[in-house]
Amino acid sequence: MATARRTADPYRDTDVIDSRAARSSQGVTGTVALLGTVLAWPLAWALMSAQLLVGLTLGRRYCLPCLAYFELVQPRFGEGPLEDSRPPRLANAIGTVVLAAAAIAWWLGAGVVGVALGGLVAALALLSASTGLCVGCEIYRLGARLRGISPRHHGRIEPADLVGLDGHREAYVEFTHPLCAECREWERRLRDAGDRPLVTVDVRERPELARKYGIAIVPTVVAVSADGTVLDRLAP
Repeated sequence: MATARRTADPYRDTDVIDSRAARSSQGVTGTVALLGTVLAWPLAWALMSAQLLVGLTLGRRYCLPCLAYFELVQPRFGEGPLEDSRPPRLANAIGTVVLAAAAIAWWLGAGVVGVALGGLVAALALLSASTGLCVGCEIYRLGARLRGISPRHHGRIEPADLVGLDGHREAYVEFTHPLCAECREWERRLRDAGDRPLVTVDVRERPELARKYGIAIVPTVVAVSADGTVLDRLAP
């Protein structure tokens, strides 16, 4: 079978991730957690927690489910939609902590607590793998939504920071990434609307602006007034 072309290098473009890779990894995590719960085998929780920790700290080349997807599945079936990698990263971090706690609880004699924690990870991870509903990702997105523009510059974008934000009319501002599929969809939607000009900020080219305005996720889309005051947050 021919190798499908990749838009993003999975080991270098780590600020985005193939959404199917995230679901595949959740499927592995959920299956191992479920086996540990059904078989009363806390070592499964500990090993899965350790593998997640290795992937989080050393990168995708050391994440076995990631390697399996990127080397065996993606080249044959193609790349899925690319998304911001931070939400699934938080989900993996939560899974790491909860699975480690499950194993420790079991070994300390609190078997019921261990089973409950292991079963919780299994249920949520398998839910994510099968439906795409990632609870840890949604927690991250909720936090990003609540933070919005960082408190240091809450509710305002300086017109002088952005080419096209001229201070004379309302506009949309989208913080985007060139490999983000959802970002392109938002850009198309806003340009088609045509009611306000659209100013895009590539966070890969302008990381200083992403830091200045506390952009926690892409796409972040806001409507601003002529003086840069944020009128509405459309995404996340």
